[in-house]
Amino acid sequence: MHNQPDKHSQQAHFLRIKVVFALLFFLSINASVFTQNTFSQAQSSSQQKIDLEQAITIALANNTQIKRSLLALKTADEQIRIAWGSVMPTISANMNYTRNLEIPVTFIPARIFDPTADPDLLMPAEFGTDNSWNGGFAVSQTLFSGQAFVGISSSELYKAAQTEGMRATAQGIVTQTRIAYYQALVSKEKYRLVEAQYNRLKINLDDTREYAKQGFTDDYSVLSLEVQLANVEPQLTKATYEVEKAKQELLSVLGLPVNLPISIEGNLAEFNILSSSSESPQNSSIKKIDQLTPVNLNDEQEYLKDALSLRGDLRVLGIQKNLQGKQLTAEISSFLPTLNANYNLFWASSQAGAPDFFGDETNRARSQTLGIGLQVPIFSGFKRLAAVQIAKIQIKDTELQINQAQQDAHKEIYSARLNLKEAIQTNEALKKAVQQAKTGFERAQVRYKNGVGSQKDVTDAELQLHQAEINYAQMVSGYLMSKALYDQAVGQVPFVAQDIQTIKEKIVLN
Repeated sequence: MHNQPDKHSQQAHFLRIKVVFALLFFLSINASVFTQNTFSQAQSSSQQKIDLEQAITIALANNTQIKRSLLALKTADEQIRIAWGSVMPTISANMNYTRNLEIPVTFIPARIFDPTADPDLLMPAEFGTDNSWNGGFAVSQTLFSGQAFVGISSSELYKAAQTEGMRATAQGIVTQTRIAYYQALVSKEKYRLVEAQYNRLKINLDDTREYAKQGFTDDYSVLSLEVQLANVEPQLTKATYEVEKAKQELLSVLGLPVNLPISIEGNLAEFNILSSSSESPQNSSIKKIDQLTPVNLNDEQEYLKDALSLRGDLRVLGIQKNLQGKQLTAEISSFLPTLNANYNLFWASSQAGAPDFFGDETNRARSQTLGIGLQVPIFSGFKRLAAVQIAKIQIKDTELQINQAQQDAHKEIYSARLNLKEAIQTNEALKKAVQQAKTGFERAQVRYKNGVGSQKDVTDAELQLHQAEINYAQMVSGYLMSKALYDQAVGQVPFVAQDIQTIKEKIVLN
């Protein structure tokens, strides 16, 4: 498989223009609860139409998971600043003022002042003044710390991991949106087919009643059709609610209120999976998304190789392994010495009586110190050795995860390819079956009206037509869902550009 950077860049530019309009468009929809009883009533003017491309645009801008991944990326930026802060100088200032309400007294030997005094005699002496204040600045700089310097490079890798995590999230969101959209189309198509079956049975029942009045058929034929019609009515009701449930699932993936009244563009019955262009305007957006990523059903190893370098989840694991390598280096560096430099600038002053902070300069003094501190770790139990071993074990564990993820990727690609091959190979046969079933149903109706066919022939032909239409719709939906999973499996998901900045620009944080 080969990348198509020109298409991705054009898509990103197009989406940046559309996203604001799309969001304002859908968020301005009246959020009243949808209460229509039938699907036909649901197609009212209050509903807003949405195609697959618009759905993906909104999902990338508004889905909660993609917003959280952006927040995680912002957190990674702050983690980098924290890591750099550990090797930057620390500057602090302090000030202290003390008012001695009573001068502290200390007992000292009397012989200090009188050599002839008793050696055991102590005398009180006041130390200090009524007022004392001091303050200054302290500067500390790390000159060498292995763990600190490793932490800086680790924070950069952490941000890279969050970036790839965001890419993987975006790939997943687009795939979820496509599948939810296709499932909504399946529900819509099922309703259409059940409704068509219901209408055909109703027309057939009306005709049979007329034939019964004229004596061309008996009441049993009428009763049989009435039973069939009664059995289809609950199916029609169920299909109506399935359409609404599928829409709610789609709106949930888009990050929008689930009660927004929308109608989705697309017609599975008119979608040709083998055509390079859309034969129906309703399917233009679906066909466009389907054609963005080519499918190679022959060279499997090439696609697997590309998938390992393009899939966000696999790239995250690779960076995670590098991070754990940095962790191992950090634990080893704990055996190294740490070197620090300290500088202090200090002022002190004392004064008797009423305080006069900036009065007599003779009572003030300044001092400066510069020091170098070296800490050499010698022994701290077996904690550091255990930490090194744990880091090595974690690297091995991540390697196993990578191997398993690669196997899973291979399985996903293989499974999606099989499903695509099956759909392609059965496409013509299912399409032909629909045409033949339509012709058979029409002929059965004509034969029945001309008195040379039976009601059972019409019923059987109608059931065959209904089943043929369902089989074709299921094949198309299966193909579209498998194509969405295939794109994700090979790491080439439409509208997820290699430059993560184009994804960040589309996200809307509240």
